[in-house]
Amino acid sequence: MTGRLVTGLLVMTGVVCPQHRVEPNNTYQRIICVVPMVGTGTPEDPRRPQYAPLLTLQSPTQARPVVAPRSAILAFSQQVSDDGKYALVEFVAADRAAFQAIFNDKQITIIEKGKTSKSDVEKELKKYKKDFDFEKFGLVMP
Repeated sequence: MTGRLVTGLLVMTGVVCPQHRVEPNNTYQRIICVVPMVGTGTPEDPRRPQYAPLLTLQSPTQARPVVAPRSAILAFSQQVSDDGKYALVEFVAADRAAFQAIFNDKQITIIEKGKTSKSDVEKELKKYKKDFDFEKFGLVMP
């Protein structure tokens, strides 16, 4: 009886297929945008992509950043365009609603990750950066 039970359990574990893990660079909500570079380049107003969250510190003596709320843009990765006027950016958020200001801006080129082919993304972004490589773009979120 015990042998049959063990055999049955072994057969069942072989039949049950484990779920595949999601690639870390495909987690969360992600959009790819071409946005203007903003900021004067000073410590108070650093040069950055429009809509990119600023790194704020808890205090001048403490170098730990303030944690962004889950309803905000959590992270971004950028490459500056060849002319320096634009940034090719991947924004990452837990909730799609964090991108609402970007979606409302009709002057921004927006590509929702997973809805557009990789070749179409590269074709669009190479208009701004001739050596753009999709494989070297983006970020991994744990």
